[in-house]
Amino acid sequence: MIREEHVLVPLDMRPVSRGFTLTELSVALLIAGITAAFALPIVQTTVYRYQLKAAVASATWSIQSARFQALQQGYPYQVTLSGGTGGVNPSYQIANKVIGASSFSNVGSAVPFSGKPVVLGATTVFQFQSNGTVATSPTSTPPYTFTVSYKGTTETITVSNYGNINVTP
Repeated sequence: MIREEHVLVPLDMRPVSRGFTLTELSVALLIAGITAAFALPIVQTTVYRYQLKAAVASATWSIQSARFQALQQGYPYQVTLSGGTGGVNPSYQIANKVIGASSFSNVGSAVPFSGKPVVLGATTVFQFQSNGTVATSPTSTPPYTFTVSYKGTTETITVSNYGNINVTP
């Protein structure tokens, strides 16, 4: 028997405690904290990888679009892939050279690869002819390659002499 306020109460009649003790809550929070500490770098790396893939998708789309337009319209198109200082925050600009024109003129304005500070390996210009062939500036031999990097991860984009694109990590 337990004595409460000078009244004897049998053990099976005392109030039942409900809830968790401070120790149990502390252990649960400790386990949650440790799990979060392990998961955060994995989640962060995955987010960086997706942001890089989005920038690469934007670059490859610009190349495919310029090639398609050259084939469809029947005159040359070019896409210029360029970045700011050190290649940071790159963008692409599509231009065309209509029949009778002496130079390429921009179609719209420059479009950024990504909202994140990805890095372009080097400024590259792809020129697509109406027969589907591609040339680059600076002049190089096919296959043409350039890189896009973000947070220590780099992907290489390779373009064949007929505009086929291959991306490798």
